[in-house]
Amino acid sequence: MAISARNLTLQLGSAASAVTILRGIDLDVAAGDTVAVLGPSGSGKSSLMAVLSGLERASGGTLEVAGQDFAALDEDALAHARRGRIGIILQAFHLLPTMTALENVATPMELAGMATARDRAAAELSAVGLGHRMTHYPQQLSGGEQQRVAIARATAPAPQILFADEPTGNLDSTTGEAIIDLLFARRAQSDATLLVITHDRELAERCGRVLTMEDGRIVGDRRTA
Repeated sequence: MAISARNLTLQLGSAASAVTILRGIDLDVAAGDTVAVLGPSGSGKSSLMAVLSGLERASGGTLEVAGQDFAALDEDALAHARRGRIGIILQAFHLLPTMTALENVATPMELAGMATARDRAAAELSAVGLGHRMTHYPQQLSGGEQQRVAIARATAPAPQILFADEPTGNLDSTTGEAIIDLLFARRAQSDATLLVITHDRELAERCGRVLTMEDGRIVGDRRTA
């Protein structure tokens, strides 16, 4: 099982003014599955992804991700557990502006001690159609190209699990469709588990499973045809 959560909760703020974001999430995601999470703004979708990916610690419950007990790990240990196992693609790209496309993809792998980081980064950028843009900086790239760099950064280490939070939210519809095609193609290369946070029902239907969230709870869970 790639992800297994039981009674997962998340509260933010101090005890006197704590806000409950996630309210007892139970979820199993099989290795290699593709899952979309739908729901209105404020339903807890992005918070769920943050907890499942180790970017945020749960307030309660149990959580195993990629064979690691995330509920028992502190922030440093979570960062170490993510390394090489989990790839994260965010709507805002989060590329470092002072680094080239190649450096943005290679640096996380170099920090993880991967000796072939530059070669892996170059190969992945070529795979996403940016072999000719490796030395360009983010401000020299279009929005679609920046998201391709973000995808390459997430997929280059061949992670077991890919998380994507509204990956086309900052892109026009044509570019967004191309990015989604690319994301699914790169996922298929390594048979990674994919969990996508989205408002786009067409994107959701491309996944094998669709979860619906409301008020911090999963209220719908169905397989697509």
